[in-house]
Amino acid sequence: MRKEPEIKGDRDHKTINNLTIRPEELKDYAKIVLINNLAFAQKNEAKLIEKIRQSDRYIRELSLVAVLDNKVIGHIMFSYIDLIAEEITKVLALAPVAVLPEYQKQGIGSLLVKTGLEIAEKLEAPMIIVLGHPKFYPRFGFELAVNYGIKSPFDVPNDTFMVKFLAQNSKNYRGKISYPSAFNNV
Repeated sequence: MRKEPEIKGDRDHKTINNLTIRPEELKDYAKIVLINNLAFAQKNEAKLIEKIRQSDRYIRELSLVAVLDNKVIGHIMFSYIDLIAEEITKVLALAPVAVLPEYQKQGIGSLLVKTGLEIAEKLEAPMIIVLGHPKFYPRFGFELAVNYGIKSPFDVPNDTFMVKFLAQNSKNYRGKISYPSAFNNV
């Protein structure tokens, strides 16, 4: 019988076994750049993170790092984007999530997503949008956005553009997602 991991924590930190998930700090920035560059084999995501940090779309408590034995090994970021319909509604984007290659496929990315979702549910945004792997994100409650009349601003396969609803009645929202300029060239 598999032993469940012991979870400890407070509002800002969650520790499972020896892995801690916490909000990023200034001292983590260089490591976050390295993690994203190695995980994606390009520099676009690291540039995106920096642009989001410098914008009014940045949410400090939703830019999280995974720390193992005092080493930052993973990062996830949620930021504000817009859903455009008759009105503009502020929603969340999950992008990017990265783990150092040598620590991938060990559940660290999943833990970052789960922790981020728990924090996001406390905000007033009705939903989270993700452009990602169609076999990874549905396990966290993400569904095809096209099924709810939510359109991507990019020409992407429908199965990669997903939504997770956070608020009661949020499934009634329809419209087209608009990403801020920070997302250009990603």
